[in-house]
Amino acid sequence: MNATDRTPADLLRSALAADPARPLVTFYDDATGERVELSVATFANWVAKTANLLQGELSAEPGDRVALLLPAHWQTAVWLMACASVGVVADVGGDPAAADLVVSGPDTLDAARACSGERIALALRPLGGRFPQPPAGFADYAVEVPSQGDRFQAYAPVDPEAPALVVAGGEYTGAEVVERARADAPGLDLTGPGSRLLSGLSYDTWEGLSAGLYSPLAAGGSVVLCRHLEQVGEDALAKRIESERVTATRR
Repeated sequence: MNATDRTPADLLRSALAADPARPLVTFYDDATGERVELSVATFANWVAKTANLLQGELSAEPGDRVALLLPAHWQTAVWLMACASVGVVADVGGDPAAADLVVSGPDTLDAARACSGERIALALRPLGGRFPQPPAGFADYAVEVPSQGDRFQAYAPVDPEAPALVVAGGEYTGAEVVERARADAPGLDLTGPGSRLLSGLSYDTWEGLSAGLYSPLAAGGSVVLCRHLEQVGEDALAKRIESERVTATRR
């Protein structure tokens, strides 16, 4: 990765320049049997579309706070990087009533209604599917995002020293996210390109976010992100580790 990268969005740009075709996020939902693999290029395209939705349609500005009421999921990873691209603060599990916007999964819609600003709902269905019936008071992400532009340009440069992420009571600037992710990588056995970390950790702690997104990105590796991993037996997990060429695990 480029040593001059100062924000998570910089890390993604460097990854895209280095090897756009390599896997970045492979997602399993062991409650539904879903498996999705996103290359760097495909992931970056989702991030660009989501950032355009945030900045253009939802009028989000640097410093705005986005409450992310979402589990460990590939679409959550997209939203985290889209927030970093625009310069808004991603408040993971944050109070919707104190946020400028809220992004909610299907299980937290009632809590999300406390947000007086824009509300986006994610069905979290396989293949990024939409809600059969859009939730009242929410825009359906799967309906809104496909028409967004494939390239994103922030209206204002993102300040690496501005708040970028809030999780489990800790607040981090973009530069701190990058620095911590790089520092965590050796302890996660991420040794550079080709490293592949399987994470079953939740996204509601720094440790989960680092293992499940930021450190693999910072190290030039990739993540196999597993939701509901507790439903997988040891034999099936061993087969997954082998088939996905996993080099390290965090559960």
